[in-house]
Amino acid sequence: MTSAFYVVLISLLVHFSGASCPHGCLCTADILNCGSVGLDRFPSPLPFTTSVLDLSHNRMTWLAAGTFYGLPRLHTLHMSHNRISMLSPGAFHNISSLQYLDLSSNKLQVVGKYHFQDLMALEVLLLYNNRITRVESNTFMGLSNLRKVYLSFNQLTDFPFFTVRKHIHPNLVTLDLSSNRLFRLPMDDIVLLPVAVQRGLFLHNNSLECDCSVYRLFWHWDQKGYGAVEEYKEDYRCLMYRDPPVSITFLRSSYFFENCTVGKMISLISPKADKVVHKGEQVKLDCTGTLNGEELSYSWTIPHQESISRLVQNGTLRLNQDGSLDILAAQPTDSGVYQCTAVDNTKMINETREVNLTVLSQRSIDEPFHTGYTTLLGCVVTLVLILMYLYLTPCRCDCCRPPPPSPEDPSFREDPLTSIFTAPANAERHKAKSQPDRHVVFLEPLLAGKNGHPKAAFVVEHPTIEWDMENYTIVDRNESE
Repeated sequence: MTSAFYVVLISLLVHFSGASCPHGCLCTADILNCGSVGLDRFPSPLPFTTSVLDLSHNRMTWLAAGTFYGLPRLHTLHMSHNRISMLSPGAFHNISSLQYLDLSSNKLQVVGKYHFQDLMALEVLLLYNNRITRVESNTFMGLSNLRKVYLSFNQLTDFPFFTVRKHIHPNLVTLDLSSNRLFRLPMDDIVLLPVAVQRGLFLHNNSLECDCSVYRLFWHWDQKGYGAVEEYKEDYRCLMYRDPPVSITFLRSSYFFENCTVGKMISLISPKADKVVHKGEQVKLDCTGTLNGEELSYSWTIPHQESISRLVQNGTLRLNQDGSLDILAAQPTDSGVYQCTAVDNTKMINETREVNLTVLSQRSIDEPFHTGYTTLLGCVVTLVLILMYLYLTPCRCDCCRPPPPSPEDPSFREDPLTSIFTAPANAERHKAKSQPDRHVVFLEPLLAGKNGHPKAAFVVEHPTIEWDMENYTIVDRNESE
């Protein structure tokens, strides 16, 4: 198996190393020019040393998966002025070092998210003069080195501006969307674009709506000297719906926008947030939204009758540098709607955020937990006491035992195996000490078996045997009765 693999690998290396310049192409050390030679399919094989490949002005209609296999050094690809209408997934799979891609003047209709996902080093992408009607939202995801994108002279009616962010495309400086069919611009997304992208955002030659927000945006860009507006000022036009409709120039027909306040900031509104806390807790209300930067200023509107400055001075509230507001010990009277406004004077944008705060006086949510815990603890204690009562023996310590009889007492030196029907050895002594008519009562030992061993038990309630001191005999009271 290993030998077969090496044979295939060596044959491929010989195949590609020995690849000659295609017929009709112009080949140098690492540049291969096959432009305008009437190619209707991709020429293969090509020298693996190729770094610049020109296939423009031909008749190719599509690119299959793995088309560029064996060109690891390719960094520039020209394929403009062909008839390409479809890009197969994985068409650029083997040229991850590609930096410049020209697919302009073809017949592409949709730019999908899988078309360029393998081109991690791509910096310049030319897609102008196609038939593109849609750009999917994840088309440029992962292309962090992208600097310039050209999509002019297509049929776009919208564009996913929300996918263009500084942390995703930190190097993007040019986004050309001119000469399309854009009508209504998503202002909330455009004003949040990085400043570098706004300077290089070309929107001229579109049928834009004559709207005050659009006019105000272009007016601010013109005042700041953005090249995308200054160089094409005459081409920023909008359609005024009259009878008949009139196309006017945004920055040359200011009298049409007399009612628009150009100095007014563009306002954004963030979704309202709800926050529930308990009495006495410290609460942090954030003022974070889509705006970011060091030039932001913050202001709060609170539901208290007292001014926020007085509440800050007496230690009830605390303002932080990031715009957040701290309530050090929340009370039920602090409940209400808190409104924060972040202002970016550089971009002329402000954003408002509302937080609905509810302060609960009791922790009603935690009561079921405490009740269940107490019940469980009581059950455990009861079970332990029952087990102690059932299985623990009484105290057998010395302090609780009666003192043992003295071995010197002769009355306790009798044979323990002597029958109860035999007169004891010291009977004479007892007779001498006793009166003739006195009776001595003995307790009859009863045998109770436990685990097969006899154990003496005494019945003290009803004595049944008496010793007759005169006749030296045992009298059974039960029989006499």
